[in-house]
Amino acid sequence: MDVDMTNMFVLAGGTLAIPILAFFASFYMWPAAIIHVYNWYWRRRLGLQVDYLENRGYRFCYSHRGKPGPGRPSILLLHGFSANKDMWLPMAKFLPKHQHLLCVDMPGHEGTSRTDTSDYTIEGQVKRIRQFVESVRLTRRPFHLVGTSMGGNVAGVYAARYPKDLCSVTLISPAGLPNESRFAKCLLEMEKEQQLGSSLEPQSIPLIPSTPEEMEEMLKLCSFVRFKIPQQILQGLVDVRVPNNDFYRELFMEVVGEKSRYSLQENMHLITAPTQVIWGKQDQVVDVQGASLLAEGVSDCQVELLDNCGHSVAMERPRKAAQLIMDFINNKYNASSGSNNHKKLS
Repeated sequence: MDVDMTNMFVLAGGTLAIPILAFFASFYMWPAAIIHVYNWYWRRRLGLQVDYLENRGYRFCYSHRGKPGPGRPSILLLHGFSANKDMWLPMAKFLPKHQHLLCVDMPGHEGTSRTDTSDYTIEGQVKRIRQFVESVRLTRRPFHLVGTSMGGNVAGVYAARYPKDLCSVTLISPAGLPNESRFAKCLLEMEKEQQLGSSLEPQSIPLIPSTPEEMEEMLKLCSFVRFKIPQQILQGLVDVRVPNNDFYRELFMEVVGEKSRYSLQENMHLITAPTQVIWGKQDQVVDVQGASLLAEGVSDCQVELLDNCGHSVAMERPRKAAQLIMDFINNKYNASSGSNNHKKLS
């Protein structure tokens, strides 16, 4: 499962973001305000506009840039557990400016409606994403779907349920598969000690930090790259997340519950769209062996494993991830069009 690492230090696509954030913090701004201002700045810098969409009493929040056009499929990006649309900012920096790009807040996250547990299972999230896709009229032509971690689970099941919607799909370190990672073993121990679903508290779940110290530990779990994060920024990240911890706990229980834990494994044989899998070899949250399962279980599957990279691929290796995705789209589009001379998207 992914986490909201993007609201911190790599939004500029490099470590320069750390001193910039520290500079803001030196003026004694509220730590949480630093995070919001910084994300706003990079959305503007990258040409991403935030909009809200109401459909049948449900509100979606999403950022977007570019317009649909012939010869280039739109790209819809689905973030992971407890993150939001801004987690894609580091990668958006390296995607073509003309590319039609949409980054939606997943059900219950950030500006998208928070309802009940029926929306938080993987099947429930798939239905809500389909509602969003229909509302923004992405169904007019096949689009490319990208999902990471929990969002990768959702993207894979979406591809199984709505194959005609997609021209291709990218799954980045997706959840929903058998998992023998460090985090999974930690979760198994917690299940033995505390009956999962009844007495497990947010502070006992490594992906739901409540203090700067727990936030630092979560970042170590989710990233192979080690950063020195200023205390003010760690505090800001905690301040942004803590008001949502009850929701994160409820969501966590759903995505690791019986209905959702192996959703991708149970549906991968139904995926017919060309599929790209990108995974960090040092992932401690979701076992990289899942890439082999997908390669065997999906008919048209291409796997890319990244050295010196953990779970948060889009933040640790944003340039490489963007390049891999665009190369995959270009190759699949050119192959399906039957023309080797077609202008590449990137």
